[in-house]
Amino acid sequence: MEAKQIKAVYFIGAGGIGMSAIARYFISRGLVVAGYDKTPTELTRRLEKEGMLLHYEENIDEIPHACKKKEQCLVVYTPAIPAEHKELQYFREQGFEIQKRAQVLGTLTRQMRGLCVAGTHGKTTTSTMCAHIMHQSHLDCNAFLGGISKNYGTNYILSPSDYVVIEADEFDRSFHWLSPYMTVITSTDPDHLDIYGTKEAYLESFRHYTELIQPEGALIVHRGLEMQEALQPGVRRYDYSRDEGDFHAENIRIENGEITFDFISPIESVRNIELGQPVPINIENGVAAMAMAQLAGCTAEELRIGMMTYGGVDRRFDFKIKTDHLVLLSDYAHHPKEILQSARSLRELYRDRHITAIFQPHLYTRTRDFYRDFADALSLLDEVILTEIYPARELPIEGVSSQLIYDNLRPGIEKQMILKDDVIQLVKERSFDVLVILGAGDLDNLVPQIARILQRKK
Repeated sequence: MEAKQIKAVYFIGAGGIGMSAIARYFISRGLVVAGYDKTPTELTRRLEKEGMLLHYEENIDEIPHACKKKEQCLVVYTPAIPAEHKELQYFREQGFEIQKRAQVLGTLTRQMRGLCVAGTHGKTTTSTMCAHIMHQSHLDCNAFLGGISKNYGTNYILSPSDYVVIEADEFDRSFHWLSPYMTVITSTDPDHLDIYGTKEAYLESFRHYTELIQPEGALIVHRGLEMQEALQPGVRRYDYSRDEGDFHAENIRIENGEITFDFISPIESVRNIELGQPVPINIENGVAAMAMAQLAGCTAEELRIGMMTYGGVDRRFDFKIKTDHLVLLSDYAHHPKEILQSARSLRELYRDRHITAIFQPHLYTRTRDFYRDFADALSLLDEVILTEIYPARELPIEGVSSQLIYDNLRPGIEKQMILKDDVIQLVKERSFDVLVILGAGDLDNLVPQIARILQRKK
């Protein structure tokens, strides 16, 4: 369906962070935008205020009239929606054009210059950093992000620019729909093995992704990744890391809660980069974001200002309380390597303080595949409180529970298991020094209440 024919867009699974960004794009174009989601959330309420027509039960009668004309309505769905969903079945039976979210993004990367960020972890922060650098530069950009940027209060940026920053999601091989002008690959630690089956298949999907980079474009890949590349002729290749590579950091200074470093680049090195969100892992994320922005044409001063004014992403090392006596933060980390990075950053920032994590594992399959790795990463902290597994799209697997992680935590670590429903009571009864709420499930919904309880105790 050509863009000029589309007068309405219907989203099935509208409230997801990635889906909502595309919904906002079509709202901004003045189209009729409607959809279904399972439950109302703060994000869906915002979408409704912005003009989206939403409902929360599988009901064909709730689909607006404008979205029942197949010659003018595009249907977008997320892979998390089951095939038997009544509304999805209706659109299929009626012969509507139905696309995955990633297909829509793929079209945009062919119409604009796509600056994409892929990887098991780090992609949301890196893409949001790059989008902020680009948006405040002379180049500007559009952006479709996997998290809410604190600079803009949204996961979507609209501008007349020819550039579009996109978080490239490997789940369900979605990133294979993209045609990046440039891409960063942050990490390839196996994940989503319920989809891929094997580590080899997961790595192969990244190899294929590198084939999709446009011939005049560039690959910026983290140094030492376990993956093969298949670049078209003319694609430039660079590597990066925190401490070495074509792009890296030198002269790192972490003091008094501030982080400053020199950005080393084959194009132009930039001294005294100051992190607006001073978290150690953001040194490496910042190197990748600046590398892609610099290759796109951002100046040294634009890089410096962009990094200094970057405000972070909701739920990514997201500080809620930060005092000399109490720290509370929320972190979306849900893969062992993400939790390892989070734990290392906490240790680097708070060397002599007692760090407690309340962790809600995400998915039975991920827990089954990585429970020892989860335990190893969490064991860097002083205390671990585990809740039951958040199932998301899965049914329970016999013998798989948070107990697997609990039993493999290092000897001597303080630990306990509780129900998510009991977390608030535990917080009321306990005192904490540094407390981090970890996971990609719904435990984060309790963070505002946890913050209020802890602040009353001060």
